[in-house]
Amino acid sequence: MRRRLLSEGAKELSYEIREIVKKANQLKALGLPIHWENIGDPIEKKCQLPDWIKEIVVDLVKTNRSYGYCPSKGMLETREFLVKENNKLGGAQINVDDILFFNGLGDAIATIYGLLSMNTRIIGPAPAYSTHSSAEAAHAHTAPITYSLQPENHWYPDLEELENKVKYNPSIAGILILNPDNPTGMVYPLDILKKIVDIAKRYNLFIICDEIYNKITYNGAHAYALAEYIGDVPGIALKGISKEYPWPGARCGWAEYYNRDKDEQFDAFCRAIDNAKMVEVCSTTLPQMTIPRVLGDPRFIEHRTALNEKIGRRSAIINEILSDIPELYFNPTYGAFYNTIIFREGTLNSHQNLKIDNPIIKKKVEEWCSKTTNLDYRFVYYLLGAKGICVVPSTSFCTDLKGFRVTLLEEDEDELRSVFTTIHDAIVEYLHS
Repeated sequence: MRRRLLSEGAKELSYEIREIVKKANQLKALGLPIHWENIGDPIEKKCQLPDWIKEIVVDLVKTNRSYGYCPSKGMLETREFLVKENNKLGGAQINVDDILFFNGLGDAIATIYGLLSMNTRIIGPAPAYSTHSSAEAAHAHTAPITYSLQPENHWYPDLEELENKVKYNPSIAGILILNPDNPTGMVYPLDILKKIVDIAKRYNLFIICDEIYNKITYNGAHAYALAEYIGDVPGIALKGISKEYPWPGARCGWAEYYNRDKDEQFDAFCRAIDNAKMVEVCSTTLPQMTIPRVLGDPRFIEHRTALNEKIGRRSAIINEILSDIPELYFNPTYGAFYNTIIFREGTLNSHQNLKIDNPIIKKKVEEWCSKTTNLDYRFVYYLLGAKGICVVPSTSFCTDLKGFRVTLLEEDEDELRSVFTTIHDAIVEYLHS
């Protein structure tokens, strides 16, 4: 072409969760059965929505209105419902103009980061969820800025590091929180959330809080909504139905703006986000229409509670199987449906391996390993080639911590035990190879 097409930021767009699938599919084509522990799709793992939710969708599909455009900011009735849900928390109050719908939070994240000035940065947690870290890096044309979550301290953030990075990097304008956290499964205590808001207030920053897993907690945990602790600091909460119903294929999420009136620049930024959606006309109508009827139904709490109890049970089983390996940092999970397991410093090296009987698969795994210096990638590739278990390396989540992320979605408890017992034995074999 006569001109370069790609921006400098394009090279920062990566999503190892999907990249590892490509490798797994190569091995699947060679006859290796694959156990998918890499991506958070409850439906793929055979989670069944109750009939009453499906009946609501069917009923709405029969209405002509569900086939048309909706208002650019989203269905008015749905936004009115969500305003009531937020305001009854007693924290930051909003109105219908403070809500904007997107085609999933991936759409929201790309839009929000894409409208920031190139030199304006959002600092986020590491291990980092790839959609946020890639979008932040792509807009800035450089690596994302992160603060550490600490596996030796329940995955809680290093607040001293966070404040120092904010203090000495004037390009940082916002702090990202994921609560509950992906990829660690940690749920933030209220006192830590308030301290993060205090940092934002001291340095005149805004908060972005990804709350897509807000209703998915277990083992006695509670996830506080941003509106409950943000005070008068400007902020954006990101929410959706992909995980809560769950209906990931709906691609339906929304942003809630808090305290727009407290800062002119933040208000202008929110208007720009609204205008970007207006240019697209609107987000998908049908999923929005279901929200008041599904989330407003008393049966939803029962449905979500039952699902959470099952996830909590799986968390306990994985804890029972993996927590006795001394070379690991293993933390029980309390929210979302992931766990990130870290190898302690010095336990991995470039000579470790697992026995692979199939010579073609062995050659392919060795070829993959020859192209990476990341020691956790080596383990993930060998686990895939030797045992047919697909997990995600932790260093793909913008961290130097070496390990892997798994999901807590397997519906068959016997299968869950079998897979994680295999992972346990593979770790022991690999570390002593």
